[in-house]
Amino acid sequence: MTASSASQDLPRAPKTGGSVVISVDAMGGDRGPSAVVAGMAESAEKNPEIRFIVHGPEAELTRLIGRRKTLADRCEIRHAEGVVTMEDKPSQVVRKGAGSSMWSTVESVRLGEAQAAVSCGNTGALMALSMLRLRKLPGVNRPAIACLWPSRNPQGFNIMLDVGADIRADAHDLLQYAQMGASYARNGLDLATPRIGLLNVGTEEHKGRTELRQADELIRAAAADGNFSYVGFVEGGDLPSARVDVIVTDGFTGNIALKTGEGTAKLVGDFLKDAFSNSIMSKFAALLAMTSLKRLQKRIDPRRVNGGIFLGLNGTVIKSHGSADATGVSAAIKLAFTLSKSGFQDRLAARVAQIAPAPTEDSGAAR
Repeated sequence: MTASSASQDLPRAPKTGGSVVISVDAMGGDRGPSAVVAGMAESAEKNPEIRFIVHGPEAELTRLIGRRKTLADRCEIRHAEGVVTMEDKPSQVVRKGAGSSMWSTVESVRLGEAQAAVSCGNTGALMALSMLRLRKLPGVNRPAIACLWPSRNPQGFNIMLDVGADIRADAHDLLQYAQMGASYARNGLDLATPRIGLLNVGTEEHKGRTELRQADELIRAAAADGNFSYVGFVEGGDLPSARVDVIVTDGFTGNIALKTGEGTAKLVGDFLKDAFSNSIMSKFAALLAMTSLKRLQKRIDPRRVNGGIFLGLNGTVIKSHGSADATGVSAAIKLAFTLSKSGFQDRLAARVAQIAPAPTEDSGAAR
């Protein structure tokens, strides 16, 4: 099969014998393949249904995987010499990345060998390759990256999208983000009727850019048929609140908010560590408060919510943070597993298909 003809094929249903197969890019992360394999081992230990196709240098991966008893007979290694670095431009990767571990990882999903792909690599390159090999769902103009945000809601998280797939988004794009985010909330967080909010500089109807006010009207009109509740405009302070379940925004704003939140969580953790190590009395106080501090650390730990899903493609791709350790990689794999088990991809495609396509320059049982 030639590359041109292969790119026209949709992903096939994987033959997994009841297991969930996750395609994992072992290369490209800041911590190297050892952290990725360690994360795979954590996931394998917690869930016997997971199997892996892991991509990278065969000799190195054989050595690393051989040290992990929990991965015995649960991994298939696909040799790939090339590595996509964080400095590589997406356009270069699309032209010359065919021998890389990232390309091979996405290809396993396209060929139906795996239900989802996980990579810690270059976000722009991963999105470009995913769009090239998997293609966009019919009717989708711009795919989005959705992340989980710690919140006061009972489920513990809110969903925000887009957080960096594309810095632009017109009114119809934001409507599609709302529909896709609602589907993610139903299947990923088990919310029957997710509450959608549109991020703006204020909650008043006259606030914000023209496309935001247009999107507000479109999302409001689509709420009933879309099986979600629309709460209207929300502000930055609502991101971790219990007022909303899904926050819709463009990729520029969402990415800045995401990085700010991650930095703030780390800052708070560092401040607490410094405060409780300042003196003998503060160390004693920290010992007494150890249980509560560990609970707080767990709530604000970015590793627990590691993994942004690419929405709007013919396949499930999870982008793990580039600096993820074993805990973070395991969280990304867990997300891939949960969505694969729920049949999320088929439901998302059905939901998107219900949205009438808008006239754009770049121009389909839903849950």
